[in-house]
Amino acid sequence: MLVSRRFYQADSQRLAIVRGVFSPVSFSSDAGVMVTVLLEPADGGNGLGYFASADTSEAGLAFAQHQAERIARANQALNVFANVMWPQPQARGLRYSSPADTMPSLTELRDLLQHESAQMQAAKGIVSSSASIHITRVRQRYEWQGELVGEQEFAYLTPSLEATAQHDDVVQTRSLAGQYNGYCQQGGSQVLRASGLAGSGRIVAAQALALARAPAAPSGVMDLVLAPDQMMLQIHESIGHPLELDRILGDERNFAGTSFVRPDMFGEYQYGSPLLNVSFDPGRPEELASYALDDEGQIAHKVMLIEQGVLKRPLGGALSHARVKALAETPAAQLTGALAMAAGNPSDALGVANSRSIGWHRAPIDRMANINVEPGDTSFEAMIQGIKRGVLMRTNRSWSIDDSRNKFQFGCEWGQLIENGELTSVVRNPGYRGVSASFWRSLRAVGDAASMEVMGTPFCGKGEPGQVIRVGHASPPCWFEGVEVFGA
Repeated sequence: MLVSRRFYQADSQRLAIVRGVFSPVSFSSDAGVMVTVLLEPADGGNGLGYFASADTSEAGLAFAQHQAERIARANQALNVFANVMWPQPQARGLRYSSPADTMPSLTELRDLLQHESAQMQAAKGIVSSSASIHITRVRQRYEWQGELVGEQEFAYLTPSLEATAQHDDVVQTRSLAGQYNGYCQQGGSQVLRASGLAGSGRIVAAQALALARAPAAPSGVMDLVLAPDQMMLQIHESIGHPLELDRILGDERNFAGTSFVRPDMFGEYQYGSPLLNVSFDPGRPEELASYALDDEGQIAHKVMLIEQGVLKRPLGGALSHARVKALAETPAAQLTGALAMAAGNPSDALGVANSRSIGWHRAPIDRMANINVEPGDTSFEAMIQGIKRGVLMRTNRSWSIDDSRNKFQFGCEWGQLIENGELTSVVRNPGYRGVSASFWRSLRAVGDAASMEVMGTPFCGKGEPGQVIRVGHASPPCWFEGVEVFGA
């Protein structure tokens, strides 16, 4: 019998001001342990059991282990994990912490929010505004068979500004980084500096007013440039989720959906144009989902998921890959695709350390972490100059995608026409639609390193029972040809 214990503690505080009025500062704390028991053939057959508890005393841990073993015995009788070789943690004694930096005092943060809120409220035509900062500190400790695997400490900071303007019967909202809080990162004061929160109240209000007075975005097939804060959601929905291996294996079918990606596509499928290079990169310190090891104790390192447009790897943790290997040894008729993937690619080459959980009370599952589009060699200015007719879009405001993460439709906060190589008129309610399986092949240019921005969101939902986790997406702006654009 193999036993792991994953201890977790999170402490959060949130400051918010809405329409010029401060809400009470909120504080929360959450702590507990997840105990996992793995039964091996020597124990009578494979079995897996989880049990979570807020009681981390010796008696509480003993009870949790007993309950996890009881669940594993019941699971063993169902023979769900037959022939699965349980993965062993790679790490021993590994430690990680977010980038060190000073954190402003609550008084300083309150004054900053007050100033930016006043700047938004002062603009004539602004009918609503909000400003907030959310700070969370997380400590994790992972043990395997009584031995320390790793300890990690994270500091997350999420700043947000939002202004709503009205002109006649038109109402428009502009934000600092969208409803998914795109500027959230790891660290302290440097995150505030990177987000540009200080001084943005006036800019956000002015842009909301400009949108309220702007004409509707055009409709038709034309070129599209997506800024990094919209690329974030495009990557998330049409690359990150489709590549999660548990979806591909069907685990999420009745809740979060499946994937248009099949196991036999890896190594062959042309996911995008040759300009598309996408990485799983948990080593960028400031990015929201950077870490040293995942919640199965696998050591995290950068790997390429898509290279020169060709699909290379799924986002599957060690347990998912152990399941694939077991499936590959069954008769081919049962799962031809998984057999093809396992036979054509060594499992160690496919592995990605992305088995993650949001807390002590949830089991780890395959989750995207930092999924980034690698920079190209085209400056933003050169990109715009190369377009005769198109639209630049920034900041997601709405989205819809089918349950296989293929057909999608996104709406953005900010649009600006591109005419004969120049950015011209602002337009409101810009949107675009496409199909993941062909959209990325229309990629014409990828911005250079100077135009790359590190974004993220704390709101990625998945799993049963559900868990909402933090992910990061770094990207330069990207130019897509011949996209169906529309205005609402």
